[in-house]
Amino acid sequence: MPAVGIDLGTTYSCVGVFQHGKVEIIANDQGNRTTPSYVAFTDTERLIGDAAKNQVAMNPNNTVFDVKRLIGRRYDDPSVTSDRKHWSFEVVSEANKPKVRVEYKGEMKTFSAEEVSAMILGKMKEIAEAYLGKTVKDAVITVPAYFNDSQRQATKDAGAIAGLNVMRIINEPTAAAIAYGLDKKVGSERHVLIFDLGGGTFDVSILTIEDGVFEVKSTAGDTHLGGEDFDNRMVSHFIGEFKRKHKKDISDNKRAVRRLRTACERAKRTLSSSAQANIEIDSLYEGIDFYTSITRARFEELNADLFRSTLDPVEKALRDAKMDKSQIHEVVLVGGSTRVPKVQKLLQDFFNGKELNKSINPDEAVAYGAAVLAAILSGDKSEAVQDLLLLDVAPLSLGLETAGGRLSKQDIDRMGSEAEKDKAEDERNRERVAAKNALESYAYSMKQTVEDDKVKDKISEPDRKLITDKCSDVLSWLETNQTAEKDEYEHKQKELEKVCNPIITKMYQAAGGAEGMGGMPGGFPGGMPGAGGAGAGGAKGPTIEEVD
Repeated sequence: MPAVGIDLGTTYSCVGVFQHGKVEIIANDQGNRTTPSYVAFTDTERLIGDAAKNQVAMNPNNTVFDVKRLIGRRYDDPSVTSDRKHWSFEVVSEANKPKVRVEYKGEMKTFSAEEVSAMILGKMKEIAEAYLGKTVKDAVITVPAYFNDSQRQATKDAGAIAGLNVMRIINEPTAAAIAYGLDKKVGSERHVLIFDLGGGTFDVSILTIEDGVFEVKSTAGDTHLGGEDFDNRMVSHFIGEFKRKHKKDISDNKRAVRRLRTACERAKRTLSSSAQANIEIDSLYEGIDFYTSITRARFEELNADLFRSTLDPVEKALRDAKMDKSQIHEVVLVGGSTRVPKVQKLLQDFFNGKELNKSINPDEAVAYGAAVLAAILSGDKSEAVQDLLLLDVAPLSLGLETAGGRLSKQDIDRMGSEAEKDKAEDERNRERVAAKNALESYAYSMKQTVEDDKVKDKISEPDRKLITDKCSDVLSWLETNQTAEKDEYEHKQKELEKVCNPIITKMYQAAGGAEGMGGMPGGFPGGMPGAGGAGAGGAKGPTIEEVD
């Protein structure tokens, strides 16, 4: 009987199996290799995965998601209190244990986080069984490195409820390291930093790999940071925009907010490959259509503090491992949120321009490693794993020794851009949008540049204030003039450049030969402010079509 590896994620889950000498990541009945961690209850049935997520806008009160944020926690946990504000379903307390309350087949029911997680695990089990054509019992399930004992135990219980024999609970970064270790055979000792930013949790781990033996040196992270937080910032931003444009507050209308959130999640994905994303939602609230757009620069500004905060656990993990960043040989990206270009840029800058490792599909790496471990634990006789020796190095990690066999790495699945916007879009509009984006990017760049700590002492306070105020004026003008003509945007940009260029040039000259402006942030589109237009590449970005 085959054993599977399951990545039980906050927002998406993934299942893999090791067979015929390699890992297969298994697609669900919709053909997707990751399945939303959603469960919905209706008058007639229970839906899990894509089916549940697809109907969430019509049934927000009875569609449960993010249950990983509840598992193993108490109802009065501050994080549970703050999360409840973002959820459309009801969470109630039973003896200080959080339970979700939904209407199912006409009556009110409560379910524990373990029960809901078990439904998702059961779905992953079915997906594997449909593919393998036989019953699946044994599984390795992954959890964030930060999970405490009660969260681990609760996850194990969920597996048991789903009818699985949980062979081991293993850390997600360690699983990713196993996947990575099988991709990269290295001789001398290598230090690897795994940066795992998923939908709901963030983990940083430092491992040493020598001759295929893994050892976890340190872990750090934030159980409450991920792609959903980036979505929340966009949702709040657009609720504010709707209020300004239409004088109506949609925040109490669950269905409207849910539809907006779905559009924001799509827009966020689009912004990883385009400079702008358009959002078009018909009849969002009281019959009002909401058509708007967001640039990558604006998205980065909304999340600037969150993006920057991803470096804190990196520094902590380095301190705990007693290493300097120069000693890290490889930086590995795991988790769908590592596709955000700004996150990659901050991390790359932190490691002084080091190339990041994206050789593992970030969505699948964890399930991949879990599947390898499941095969080892179940005594798979395949050549690829028979020489793998499992060394339990520390309670939060595990080691593998490989001698000989190695797995072919998964084909690199880079996410392509979402459907290109309709070709008939006239050229004039494209240029108009490009001019708007150029202005917006330029204004944000200037603002960020003069606020940067490295630059503050190289520029006089009046000059800094002049630039900051002028940029703020331009940005607030942009807020209210989203549909201005190309010439107006270009005129505004020239005005802004007149103010900024002399000051920035003066700053460059002052910094001069000695140390140069090595510390200059990479905020300038095209390096120098004059090249403002460079920030607007691909401005004719894809449109976000919304499907209920």
